[in-house]
Amino acid sequence: MINSRNLIYTNILDLTGNQAHRPRGACLGQAVVSLGSGELLVTSMDKDGTQNGYDTAFYKELTAAVDVPVIASGGAGKIDDFADVFLNSGVTGALAASVFHFQQLTIAQVKEDLIKKGVPVRWNQTLQRGS
Repeated sequence: MINSRNLIYTNILDLTGNQAHRPRGACLGQAVVSLGSGELLVTSMDKDGTQNGYDTAFYKELTAAVDVPVIASGGAGKIDDFADVFLNSGVTGALAASVFHFQQLTIAQVKEDLIKKGVPVRWNQTLQRGS
């Protein structure tokens, strides 16, 4: 486990792919939790912007290594991607941007699909079902 604030800070800044050796996500997750983080919002740079699905294996490893909620980010491209990451990785939230910005999906569609697949969701009363 990494215990140095400087080492954590340096490696997070260097996660652009330019670093020859970088710590695994689970190791960094444990380190920032040990410093007091109560929730992790983690973007998989390998999947971000691809719209090919979340990095479910990565998030499964991360959620097994930490005892705080994890929000997945990066990769959502179709409605099934959301249920996949929730049902197969242990994350407690999923962030998406492109599918909503480009109006490929609506939040209501995603939430309705998650409910059908047995994933608990919070339903905001201002959302119109079916829209």
